[in-house]
Amino acid sequence: MRPLVGKLSSSSSMWRDCWGMLADYEAGIPVTQVKPETCTITSEMGDTLQIHYTGRLMDGKVIDTSLSREPLVVELGKRSVITGLEQALVGLCEGQKIKATIPAHLAYGKRGFPPTIPGDSTLEFEVEVISLSQQTPWQKLVNDILPLLCLALVPTLLGLVGLYLYNKAQAQPHSKKKSKDKKSKKK
Repeated sequence: MRPLVGKLSSSSSMWRDCWGMLADYEAGIPVTQVKPETCTITSEMGDTLQIHYTGRLMDGKVIDTSLSREPLVVELGKRSVITGLEQALVGLCEGQKIKATIPAHLAYGKRGFPPTIPGDSTLEFEVEVISLSQQTPWQKLVNDILPLLCLALVPTLLGLVGLYLYNKAQAQPHSKKKSKDKKSKKK
């Protein structure tokens, strides 16, 4: 494995957001990487990763780790981890190790996560990708096309319901009361 040092930033890298659209994130995430010699498949939004991680405050205090548990399963784009960590996980290989420094606004923000993480805390995560599963064409269809299809179907269905109700209201026969009023006027 060879160590690499880089900065994933808006000026050097574009990310795909949870809908697969290119998104430009304003703050960079400094990343130190140890990459396997052979890396044929890299992670993309929609892929599932199993990772071991250790999260620390900048003073070195450990806030969370998965080393004593099963690896954490992360599906990229589902926002199951903090934004900065999810951004750092894009473009990784199976077996790769990274050390990512995540600014507060891409972690827990001004509120923090009391009592463990104070507000405005920059975090440092050491992550090892245990396994990488790419999304299947079916998953890609469900994740990318289905939400767009639903966005188009909802207004269409509402329009059809409205049209049905309008036609039903126009086709109703006159009520008996109106008929009686007309008969009494004739007499």
